[in-house]
Amino acid sequence: MGKIWSAITGEMSRFRDNITSFGINLIGGMHRPYTLDSRKTDHTLTKELYDNTNDDYKLGGGFVKPVVNTSASFMGVPKFHSQDEEAQEVLKSFVERNRSKMLRTERNALRDGDCYIWITREENQDTSLFPEEKDKIVYNVLPPGQVKDIILDPITHKPVEYQLESNEEWVDDTGYKRQFIYKQRILAGKRIVEVDGDPPDTIEVGEIDSPWDFLPIVHFKNESDESEKFGKSEIESIEPYIKAYHDVMHHAMQGSKMNSTPKLKLKLKDVAGFLRNNFGIDNPAEYARKGGSLNLEGKEVVFLSEDEEAGFIEAQSPTGDAKLLLQLLFYCIVDASETPEFVFGVHTPSSHASTKEQMPVLVRKVQRKRDQFTEPFQRIARIVLAMTQASENKAFSTFATELEWEEVDPRDTKEEADEIEVVVRSLSQAVTTGLTSIDAAVDFLARYIDTMDKYEGSEDSETKEKDKLMRTKLLAQGLEDTQLLEDQRRKILNLQNGRGES
Repeated sequence: MGKIWSAITGEMSRFRDNITSFGINLIGGMHRPYTLDSRKTDHTLTKELYDNTNDDYKLGGGFVKPVVNTSASFMGVPKFHSQDEEAQEVLKSFVERNRSKMLRTERNALRDGDCYIWITREENQDTSLFPEEKDKIVYNVLPPGQVKDIILDPITHKPVEYQLESNEEWVDDTGYKRQFIYKQRILAGKRIVEVDGDPPDTIEVGEIDSPWDFLPIVHFKNESDESEKFGKSEIESIEPYIKAYHDVMHHAMQGSKMNSTPKLKLKLKDVAGFLRNNFGIDNPAEYARKGGSLNLEGKEVVFLSEDEEAGFIEAQSPTGDAKLLLQLLFYCIVDASETPEFVFGVHTPSSHASTKEQMPVLVRKVQRKRDQFTEPFQRIARIVLAMTQASENKAFSTFATELEWEEVDPRDTKEEADEIEVVVRSLSQAVTTGLTSIDAAVDFLARYIDTMDKYEGSEDSETKEKDKLMRTKLLAQGLEDTQLLEDQRRKILNLQNGRGES
């Protein structure tokens, strides 16, 4: 019934399952209480589209990877800042070790809609390679399909339990392959393990105590709100256009293959004479009855009688209107994905907007993604500090962490320099005319120049822009005095030598 309804309504999206009852979609008609949307993205399909291995999308799947990778690349990895100096060193070391995994976290969350990070503290198994580490905090990226369900608090909708499930294989002493299903329930303070099948003896089953009174798994959700348990893939909005692009391109290529091959055209008055003179066939009717065929290979010369013609028929435009339709679908993909044209390799002069006009769209999109992932990254920082404090007997003054993202600047160096020049000239005029103070002008200019400090810092601060300006001014005055004294010394020496210069 579901397939029939899909055919009638023209449903195109294959990413999510519709909620049905007895095979019929429930669309209004009766009162139903509010329920959390627990539909999950088809992670297998998203990975196939990203790798372009799905035959149903092959000719349009190439758009997926630029859409995902461009946003992830511009997002970058944030810097963690803590007011506690010792905590700052722990977080800095953690980010340096796991930078590539953090980038993969952002990419997977954009591609699959969900990415799960399990922070664990494990004993160092590679003591020969890392002799300085007894145990370390491990950044584990879980496959999204391994998380079967998330149990949420009914009031706050915060996760209270993660249910994991994976199919495992191992080889016993006799060389036979054995399989089992490994199930885990991750809760605060404990982990419950169940096994179906033939597990090895080393697998520990039952309730296992955990030293942490919090959930060590962090969920990165893309484009999701409070009413949804799971996130949405960036590919979901463009999947129908990619499928349509593939179909149009596929049919156009089939038509091109069929029509672009030249067809022989013969205008004959004496068919029997033509066959006899060129192919040696004396009895065409008998030859055709026996299933004979004509082979033009090697026939460089064709003999024709008077008023007979030979030529080839070629299609002038085998793709027809497919070019315009493909162009329309391309711009639908550009608009729906919020990705600039030049990302897909479009020649900029032929695009409908310049790079300068398209970059602000990408900048706003990247900023939105960063805001969505700020809270999960801050939770990871708290988990790292909590595990470190509990395991290494350290006492951090705070677990609070601020994130600093590298600015996405659409300007080139010339535009940036021109803008700073205009700002400096305007501030100089404002200070000269008394419209603003020099400390306000310096603090405003610090927004454009990263190496500038606040004009007036704290009493114990060694980096005051006021002090640096004073030292620069004194140094410049000292250089001027030195030059003046050098000029006077030279004149005195000239007078002593009798040159008469004054």
